[in-house]
Amino acid sequence: MRNNEDAFTGLEAAIVLIAFVVVAAVFSYVMLGAGFYTTQKSQEVVHNSIEKASSGMVLDGDVIVRGGENGNEIDYCYFYVTNTAGGNPVDLNNTMITYVDGINFFSQEFELSDDPNFYAEVWSYHPIIANENNLLEKNEKFKIRMNMTYLDVGPNDEFKIEMKPPTGTPLSIERTAPPSINDGHYYTVH
Repeated sequence: MRNNEDAFTGLEAAIVLIAFVVVAAVFSYVMLGAGFYTTQKSQEVVHNSIEKASSGMVLDGDVIVRGGENGNEIDYCYFYVTNTAGGNPVDLNNTMITYVDGINFFSQEFELSDDPNFYAEVWSYHPIIANENNLLEKNEKFKIRMNMTYLDVGPNDEFKIEMKPPTGTPLSIERTAPPSINDGHYYTVH
């Protein structure tokens, strides 16, 4: 009898080939899974970025300040905000306002007032063109009034007001008080 090992070598080659195919399949499955996971996370980042960038406020018009009773200082600051073009609604119930100058810093949530003579707030908003849900939506406008009575903002003082919505881009307003401030007069500040 003669030993013929040709078939045995073919069987070994087939087993090795199957092992390579199985390893390659597992490796490709892992790589595809990692690729899909990365793609999904990238997609989430893009969607979150678009949502945050598109939900914000913009200044609508000038920033106006009023001279205080003592003269030579500002007592109130007024400005209008509207939604960004094509933006998502902004929830004013959870919006923070921050004020900073050379001496003062404060940050506080809003206080709603429909009474234009309400003066107890640090800041309030009054719907000008809006529905009743306190969301700053498309084609709506809100008047913001900020009480600066106790801040001693005098002539040529620089100040910064920042409105921070719960999601989206903050609205930052940097202005300089007018060089001369008289009691009860209104000034546009730049």
